Amino acid sequence: MAQEISSQPECWRQAARLAADPSCPLPARGLRVAVVGCGTSWFMAQAYAALRDAAGLGETDAFTASEAPVSGRGYDVLVAISRSGTTTEVLRLLAGVRGRIRTVALIGDTASPMAQAADAVVALPFADERSVVQTRFATTTLTLLRAHAGGDVSAAVRDAEEALRAPVEDEWVRAEQFAFLGSGWTYGLANEAALKMREASQSWTESYPAMEYRHGPVAIAAPGRITWMLGDAPEGLAGEVARTGARFVAHDRDPLADLVLVQRVALERARARGLDPDGPRNLTRSVILAEG
Repeated sequence: MAQEISSQPECWRQAARLAADPSCPLPARGLRVAVVGCGTSWFMAQAYAALRDAAGLGETDAFTASEAPVSGRGYDVLVAISRSGTTTEVLRLLAGVRGRIRTVALIGDTASPMAQAADAVVALPFADERSVVQTRFATTTLTLLRAHAGGDVSAAVRDAEEALRAPVEDEWVRAEQFAFLGSGWTYGLANEAALKMREASQSWTESYPAMEYRHGPVAIAAPGRITWMLGDAPEGLAGEVARTGARFVAHDRDPLADLVLVQRVALERARARGLDPDGPRNLTRSVILAEG
């Protein structure tokens, strides 16, 4: 996990070059798009959908693959994200829409069943991982999608390099609880940050849209706990959290790069607890369900 976290800036550079290739099969402007994945890939789908919508490129919806209501909704393209290319729910969905909706798969393992199940493939083998816990594949995929949607990712790469050098504070390693917040495309990042903490270090973590945090979840804020904002914080929120005694964390760096720092915190929390972040309990690299 440590090596995979540290390799992200170079992976992002490669992803940006792929996005600039005219032959890249990702959806063109004006198409109606559904984006699906499971777990981490679903959260990257959420971020991409918000980015593409905000850029005015076309209506874009994100779904977890097992709950994707794509039939009869008039989607032009289904984009499926899967590191392993073996996730059962994604493969079932691709099979169900074959011949009716054009499909594009973003995968790490090009020898996987998903490479044959989709109409077009964007291969990211350089971002594939050995660790069960995803880090670089997720962020590299989102960098590709972000760049293809017209975003300039050069600042994100520089900020990721800085995030790899930034200190991991002891307070973060010892904290009792984390709440991650985001807005727009960074809400997907907040969901992913919370998942990383749960997977790697068995931490108590939650995630919310930033404006929604005041509507109940702020009740959990207290001394020894962290509220971490990914992106720009709503006016007044930092002060409200500070009055609870909780620590409010927000950085002036690209939110995706700040996710890299969260990954490092999750790794250090796992080490502090004597856990194996690459082989967390109850988890495997891919969820493959028995047929029937």
